[in-house]
Amino acid sequence: MRFSDAVARLASIPAELPEGPAALVPVRVGGEPWKAPIDGMAGARPAAVLVLIAPDAAGDARVVLIRRTSYDGHHSGEVSFPGGAAEEGDADLVATALREAREEIGLDPETIGLRVLGELEPFWIPVSNFRVTPIVAVAERLPAWTRDEREVERIVEAPLASFLPGAPIQTLERDVREWRIRYGAYELAEIGDGPAVWGATARILGQLGAVLAPVP
Repeated sequence: MRFSDAVARLASIPAELPEGPAALVPVRVGGEPWKAPIDGMAGARPAAVLVLIAPDAAGDARVVLIRRTSYDGHHSGEVSFPGGAAEEGDADLVATALREAREEIGLDPETIGLRVLGELEPFWIPVSNFRVTPIVAVAERLPAWTRDEREVERIVEAPLASFLPGAPIQTLERDVREWRIRYGAYELAEIGDGPAVWGATARILGQLGAVLAPVP
């Protein structure tokens, strides 16, 4: 997908967002379905991720992802967006996403001409009890990133076309804590070791792809 086309289609993110592929929603195998807390997502910890789209040298749209380092935690080694939990000093969730991206990949909004366009649907992540809001932004260029080696194993500039409707999705199973889950995952050649993008990150990308899909 051309970057100019992506910017044009994201110029007005609809208030009623389209659904991404249902296959990307993780489900528990052989157990009760996940249920949001009684008070909905109000009791979950607020967090934000930065969904940053920028042109490569050929003018094609790329979305910036990271692969997290391995550690003793819920999201060890996963491919995700730059982002994290809201902190007391953050003015809002946009500030959270930008601060986390600055810490994790050396984001300098002014240098790359970053412009925030809006939000996608928030997600509740059961294993960590986060309410994650995706902040969508575009930039004029891709810089030489500076990753935080403690948190980020590598930075991936993935083709946005990899997540448009019709992109291949594999169905897999894995154990997460005491749960066996089935989920859909996008393959990503830039990672190179099998289906790489699943969970909330895949669902965000799937919804982004649905927003970007041409109107029939």
